[in-house]
Amino acid sequence: MLFNSIEFLLFFPIVTILYFILPQRFRWFHLLAASCIFYMYFIPVYILILLLTIVVDYIAGIMIENSSGKRRKSFLTLSIIANVGVLCFFKYYNFFTENINELLHFSKVNTTLPLLNIILPIGLSFHTFQAMSYTIEVYRGNQKAERHLGIYALYVMFYPQLVAGPIERPQNILHQFYEHHKFDYDNLARGLRLMLWGMVKKVVIADRLSLFTDPVFNNPHANSAVVLALASVFFAFQIFCDFSGYSDIAIGAARVMGFRLMTNFNKPYHSRSIAEFWKRWHISLSTWFRDYLYISMGGNRVAVPRMYFNLFFVFLVSGFWHGANFTFLIWGMLHGFYLVFALLTRKNREWFAIKTGLKKIRWADNLINVTTTFVLVTFAWIFFRANTLPDALYIIKQLGHVPAELGQVLKTHKLAFLNLPSLQNSIYPCLGVILLLESIHIIQVKYKLEHTFSEKPAIFRWSVYYAAMFALLFLGVYTRHAFIYFQF
Repeated sequence: MLFNSIEFLLFFPIVTILYFILPQRFRWFHLLAASCIFYMYFIPVYILILLLTIVVDYIAGIMIENSSGKRRKSFLTLSIIANVGVLCFFKYYNFFTENINELLHFSKVNTTLPLLNIILPIGLSFHTFQAMSYTIEVYRGNQKAERHLGIYALYVMFYPQLVAGPIERPQNILHQFYEHHKFDYDNLARGLRLMLWGMVKKVVIADRLSLFTDPVFNNPHANSAVVLALASVFFAFQIFCDFSGYSDIAIGAARVMGFRLMTNFNKPYHSRSIAEFWKRWHISLSTWFRDYLYISMGGNRVAVPRMYFNLFFVFLVSGFWHGANFTFLIWGMLHGFYLVFALLTRKNREWFAIKTGLKKIRWADNLINVTTTFVLVTFAWIFFRANTLPDALYIIKQLGHVPAELGQVLKTHKLAFLNLPSLQNSIYPCLGVILLLESIHIIQVKYKLEHTFSEKPAIFRWSVYYAAMFALLFLGVYTRHAFIYFQF
């Protein structure tokens, strides 16, 4: 079920009202049933895959806690193999098969492995990682094994964050399913505010930007260099608003019922470095890779060359986690390269900033660092968004022609590079929604908006609410755009 749908507009209040009406002992079952309905709205039969992994991990958690020595590790390994095996089968089988077939064809071997007509279960990567975090934490002794099968199933399937996160840890969310949450007006107000802002991000900003980015990325050869550059920048904001919008709605929906999910985004395009970007972007995933892969490989407690390898490898895996395509692999590799290069050149960059006096001019230093980080991230997004690797390489090649095209604009005073009428009509609304987004972000930082908003007069608060609803009604794009991260 899409958050930006009429069905969810009915589903959410019904589920929430029933949650507060029901006695505490029935609430877990109500939320689990609602989560099953929410998930089965896509492809009903795929819920059986979820139920299979839930039973495996539930038993594995108990066996890990009750065992000692090598047996504990064996049960953890079996759990991980089961989860990763299901993920690899649905997400990567055809990818590996296609590449093996290409290799066989190149080697002139007359054998072709069969491809399977399977659809990736929605949100499989997210709930796989959440399930794995449970068994790993039980193995590490940080979490008691959950004895209530229904509660554990709810931990994996809790509908607000089931499809696209945040990827929760058992220590944060499991105990909340046992707590009695009374109706609280502050939770209601904060949750609905967050949901409203998330909907604005998705429907007004992300889907508006998609009207420009989708035609350009789907046919890059038909567009000029400046259009390709604009589409790349617009996509950076589109994917942020699309994914953070989902997270806001998920966190807000949970908050209304009294549940607190972790923050998943924190104005990532205000980052001064790639390292800081990954502390602000998709926080639940980046910390998952840090805690369960990077640290397990030795983290920064190893020799420097090995630490660089660990960083690069983690981002390579992160790229592959996002999709079975070489474009995602390169996207991950780029971010790994950025981080390693930043570490290698840190002293030189600090020396340059001191010698040139940039360190003393704080605003200029911030501007340069934030702009550089944004450009590097946006460049990597080209591989993330492009349909194929040749398309991504073509776009990057064309970016070299941007200065010449802009020079032509200055001479002729005509936007000749906007060769499609549809793009001409959408460029200014796109610039407008980006300006709106960044203006709100600046206000949030300067005035700590979340903490002070509730203290403002009612007329001010409701004016903002009505403005947001007006934007949704009259500026929103309603073409049932699925959230981008649903494909992962």
